[in-house]
Amino acid sequence: MAAKKSSAKSNASADELKAYYHDMLLIRRFEEKAGQLYGMGLIGGFCHLYIGQEAVVVGLEAAAEEGDKRITTYRDHGHMLACGMDPNGVMAELTGREGGYSRGKGGSMHMFSTEKHFYGGHGIVGANVPLGAGLAFSDKYRGNDRVTFTYFGDGAANQGQVYETFNMAALWALPVIFVIENNQYAMGTSQKRSTSTPDLYTRGEAFGIPGEIVDGMDVLAVRDAGKKAVAHCRAGDGPYILEIRTYRYRGHSMSDPAKYRTREEVQKMREEKDAIEHVRSLLLTGKHATEDDLKEIDKQIKKIVNASAEFAKESPEPAVEELWTDIYTDLAPQHA
Repeated sequence: MAAKKSSAKSNASADELKAYYHDMLLIRRFEEKAGQLYGMGLIGGFCHLYIGQEAVVVGLEAAAEEGDKRITTYRDHGHMLACGMDPNGVMAELTGREGGYSRGKGGSMHMFSTEKHFYGGHGIVGANVPLGAGLAFSDKYRGNDRVTFTYFGDGAANQGQVYETFNMAALWALPVIFVIENNQYAMGTSQKRSTSTPDLYTRGEAFGIPGEIVDGMDVLAVRDAGKKAVAHCRAGDGPYILEIRTYRYRGHSMSDPAKYRTREEVQKMREEKDAIEHVRSLLLTGKHATEDDLKEIDKQIKKIVNASAEFAKESPEPAVEELWTDIYTDLAPQHA
């Protein structure tokens, strides 16, 4: 099964390019603000930033339709924003406040939105993959044509439960797109040192699952690959694997100094492959926007992000009684 590397020569309208630019920039500015709040002690626990990987989720959301589902790991803030969740609710959850999506009890790693069909944020490496297949199973059982995007990283790709899930997804022809966000370092170990195969998408060959490599620093390439994968799943042809080669600029989490790579390596990626700068260049060279237009977009996004930080600061902490809520549900039959 040969790899099919997506081309960067995809067509996009001016409005589409502006939307991708806006959404990627919103994620980056939001994550930068989250990093600031973490440094101020307003975000506790772990905090994994998505800076550098914005094109992955924005590109795939451009291929999604209403009702499609998504589930991911703990580097999840970008996925929430890309699927339309309110920045106020996301930031309030990061800071453990009542106004957050999980009422302040989920934090950075565990928040959900059934309205936006976002099913987490999961802290256990690889554990969300079988859950994603379960979401896809529910849609197949109902007989609709919904698709589930199941995101995980290059580190999680070595987990056994991933391959158990591949087997079941292929066996039952589930409409699930396995998205490997390969940022090349997992928690801090280079893929070359931890993985026996250079291309992770080929792990699906044994199960008959097709897949391809995608340039994750090119939002248009991601979008086009996403559309192809979505069409495959909606046609009832079973699962699909997208190995999206991307790069995170920050450490694995806020507590990671990232000494396993050089500053020069990161800087080179920023200067030569940055996904946001790529779309910015397309907008300017194509005369779809002026420098002033893009400055105005940035200004509006900073206003949104600053407002989300203020909303989080002003939202109260959960009441002590919240410790005992959302633990059990009453499944007993109700009698009139």
